[in-house]
Amino acid sequence: MRILLVEDEENIQDVIKLNLEMEEYEVVAADNGKDALKYAKEQHFDLLILDVMLPEVDGFQICEQVRLTNREVPIMFLTAKDTAQDRISGLKKGADDYLTKPFNLEELLLRVNNLIKRTSKSPDNTPDEYEFGGNWVNFATYEAKGNPGHFTLTKKEAMLLKLLVDRRGEVVSRQQILQSVWGYDVYPSTRTIDNFILSFRKYFEADPKNPEYFLSVRGVGYKFIND
Repeated sequence: MRILLVEDEENIQDVIKLNLEMEEYEVVAADNGKDALKYAKEQHFDLLILDVMLPEVDGFQICEQVRLTNREVPIMFLTAKDTAQDRISGLKKGADDYLTKPFNLEELLLRVNNLIKRTSKSPDNTPDEYEFGGNWVNFATYEAKGNPGHFTLTKKEAMLLKLLVDRRGEVVSRQQILQSVWGYDVYPSTRTIDNFILSFRKYFEADPKNPEYFLSVRGVGYKFIND
């Protein structure tokens, strides 16, 4: 699990980062709002921890900007701004939690763990062999049967198909796809993911132009339906 920690006080940042890493989280740290927005845009994170009073762009603005494109990632404010109005402002801007300084380190770690557990869905345990609408796929061997007859999926095709089937009925965001299929380092373009979906429609849909299994959700991601 990856956490973006945005804190401009070096001592506090070091202590939080060390303790999160001891809990086996991967932590990327930033000490200003501009860098934080850049990291949030370019990388996948499972949680954002934001101070409010930051150089260049404050924490409230970071939260607002992130929420324009990502409604899923949990966001926690960790700040000395401790009035009721501050808390209300933070939560209204899209934060999931608000902890004030000085804070108890054990409480912070518990809140982090609870936020990540609450927002991380465990996928269904789909068996290696899966059938839908006369189609068949073996996720272990990459073998499949569909419109072309018997054929072999690429490893990436099998991974993406498995992800969509595991989450059937749910919208799977592009970020989830990037994390699960491509990892963190090399991101394909959105068009690359679209092409994979187009391939699935050619392989498995009776009418690829009017899909019933592989649906696009505009601006969000993709959904596999098998009622």
